[in-house]
Amino acid sequence: MNRAAVLWDALQGVLDRIAPAAGHIEVVDVGGGTGGFAVPLAELGHRVTVVDANPDALAALERRAAESGVKVRAVQGDAVDLPDLLGPGAADLVLCHSVLEFVDDPRAAMAALTATVRPGGSVSLLVAGQVAAALHRALSGHFDDARRVLTDPVGRWGEGDRMPRRFTRETLSALVRDAGLRVSELQGVRIFTDLVPSGLLDGDAGSADALIALESVAAVHPVLRDLATQLHLVADLVPPAGSGREP
Repeated sequence: MNRAAVLWDALQGVLDRIAPAAGHIEVVDVGGGTGGFAVPLAELGHRVTVVDANPDALAALERRAAESGVKVRAVQGDAVDLPDLLGPGAADLVLCHSVLEFVDDPRAAMAALTATVRPGGSVSLLVAGQVAAALHRALSGHFDDARRVLTDPVGRWGEGDRMPRRFTRETLSALVRDAGLRVSELQGVRIFTDLVPSGLLDGDAGSADALIALESVAAVHPVLRDLATQLHLVADLVPPAGSGREP
């Protein structure tokens, strides 16, 4: 089953909205690693730059891109260094997936993302969900951990928690607005998928397709999306009035 189907559908909607008539845009994938998103986007004809701190991941990215017959620019660096690495307004779309949980300063990282996107462009954020972590800990019998996740300011259940930080819809939206971006879309990714026993899907394509269809509907449900393992938010940098470019 493609666990990222809902996310890809959302990204396609963003591309359809912001791509110019030629259909090709500048994309920066922060923490894009081995190119799980970057290479498919390059295959669609977009010009993609991956910024990642891990040189081994970038080497694997270049091999993957070569095998796919596309070119992806690889730049070593951290999210906060984007303006220095690429310059201001370098991209129409900036992806920052599974990164904000690990950076030292999410506000500084968001400021760098905002500086990198062009007016009229968008930023795609994917982060770990705090409510989902509590739900999963409770379902596995760790009730004290679940309580701690809900009451901890950064959504951690204890010293053994390998996730440095989690977000709720409210904390993620506030982070985006404080950076000067406008929230355009917010959906949940993997709401039921991580709760359904894999045995129910093994060898049953119909069930897998039905689960994907369920996830697509639940992703934007105002209650269910908060239960997602990951929250996906699309934010826009609104162009100045009279600029002639609409978001």
